[in-house]
Amino acid sequence: MADAATAVAEAAPAKINLALHVVGRRSDGYHRIESFSVFTAFGDRIAVGPAPRDLFTVSGPFAHEIPDSAENLAVRARDVLRKAAGAAAASPALIFLEKNIPPSSGVGGGSSDAAAVLRALLRFWKLDISAEALSRIGLTLGADVPMCLHARPLIARGIGDVIEPVEKFPSLALVLVNPRVAVGTPQVFAALEKRENPPLPPLPKSPDTARLVDWLTATRNDLMAPAKNLAPAIGEVLETLNGAGAAFARMSGSGATCFGLFKDRVSAERAAGAIAKARPDWFVVATETTASAFPGEEH
Repeated sequence: MADAATAVAEAAPAKINLALHVVGRRSDGYHRIESFSVFTAFGDRIAVGPAPRDLFTVSGPFAHEIPDSAENLAVRARDVLRKAAGAAAASPALIFLEKNIPPSSGVGGGSSDAAAVLRALLRFWKLDISAEALSRIGLTLGADVPMCLHARPLIARGIGDVIEPVEKFPSLALVLVNPRVAVGTPQVFAALEKRENPPLPPLPKSPDTARLVDWLTATRNDLMAPAKNLAPAIGEVLETLNGAGAAFARMSGSGATCFGLFKDRVSAERAAGAIAKARPDWFVVATETTASAFPGEEH
């Protein structure tokens, strides 16, 4: 591990799509979406530091399930940032990834890793790159990376690159459950029956849990039906979350991770414990989301 005095650490939180509407398709094949996303205290961890040559190491419960080579988005993030920054980013760097998020689980794990690497290397190399330019660099790695660079409540439109931060949004207590079934995003999109769907309704002002649940019931995840057809275990997860007392349950992203919304962290912890005991073969974690800043506050 790099020298603690010079290493730079960044969180790579899970991204949860509370709602995900597919509203069209572009001529190049990319789908146009409207998504309301939040980010959790649970996630991966990134650290970068000096090294004699570029290095990439992975630890954590899911380290054995991801590539530890140039194919990994974390490594690709280093390479695209170095190409954009030129000589200012020439010094070698060690990237350390603690992989806590199950791969291919619909919560943006790889994209969040890439975003965390970009943020960490920006500090490590002391680069003068604006947030807008960094977002453009992130977009070359994937449509979710600009969202993950923000890592606060937001609405994303376009292919995910048009971002509107959501102010005054509270922290939420969630239970995340994944049945340990990998669902391929391209396969889910290919199975969509309808690609021209209504947009998101306006968010409620000053939402508490009750108002948010009312709003969520008027929204959708348009990828949930095709994902459930590909992975029927998703339906079982949703039934389990509802049975455990969730005020609302839905699949995130293209699956197979589902979230349950609970009134507080204690209730979420209790439900997560019961689900994990009943289904030790599933991935289960209680967490909370990061609240958004108020106008004028630093993110």
